[in-house]
Amino acid sequence: MELYLGIDAGGTHTRARLVSGDGQVLGTGKGGPANTPAGLPSGLLAIEEAWSQALTQAGLGPAKISSIYAGLGMAGLNRRGVLEGLKGHVFPFRSIAFASDAAIANLGAHAGGDGAVVIVGTGSVGFARVGERIFTIGGYGFPVSDEGSGAELGLRAIRRALWARDGRIEHSAMTLEVLDRFKGSAGEIVDWTTRATPADYGAFAPMVLDHATAGDTIAELIVQESARRVDNIIRTLFDLGAPRCCIMGGVATRMRDWLAASLRARLSEPLGDPLDGAILLARTRAAQK
Repeated sequence: MELYLGIDAGGTHTRARLVSGDGQVLGTGKGGPANTPAGLPSGLLAIEEAWSQALTQAGLGPAKISSIYAGLGMAGLNRRGVLEGLKGHVFPFRSIAFASDAAIANLGAHAGGDGAVVIVGTGSVGFARVGERIFTIGGYGFPVSDEGSGAELGLRAIRRALWARDGRIEHSAMTLEVLDRFKGSAGEIVDWTTRATPADYGAFAPMVLDHATAGDTIAELIVQESARRVDNIIRTLFDLGAPRCCIMGGVATRMRDWLAASLRARLSEPLGDPLDGAILLARTRAAQK
């Protein structure tokens, strides 16, 4: 029996799905974040945790692992040394193909065809395939990039909470809730920022979106600013010739409501998810063997 394993290694969590040759799901698994300041060794542990769970759920013994074709999409793949580190790591599969998390999302969203995706989760990135051309917009990592992401929402909320604490702006329900999480202490916030990961900042995103939906003026401004940045990525991808565009990711569903109406009307629903894309990547590599 042919076996294909898809792995989506992101900034918040890592997921894996094992399927048979006819597409039947045999097992799934989940691990921690793979793209963290702790570096590739931590990411590899999260990846192994996810695929090990999938194989265990499928009831596969060690003898079957070497027959698996795998596809791995990873956030932060463009960072120096990450791709080289993955290629240098000994995976137990028959073969494994690597791509960015955006690339596998695009493959899944358009079933391997032309199109674009904007991923809005802990981080953000735009990606398009148009014929033989590939375009990537952003995706350079937090805090210099990841415009419109959950991490950016969290960072801006914390910044404005400190402004309100200083008296530079008026407090709102959102700024008060942020400060309450740190017992009102600016020192605790500063200490937290020295060790906080993008996922830690992103954990504030649902709260910011909740307050914005409820009419909190400061939260509204934060979300509107982030939505305009996502708007710009989508427009750029359409201008580059993408025939379709999907918005995906953990923050995408709620952020979509804040996008420009003209762009919302042009968005398409994805045909599949990033794990479908990772499995398609694995199938393509297997066909080349």
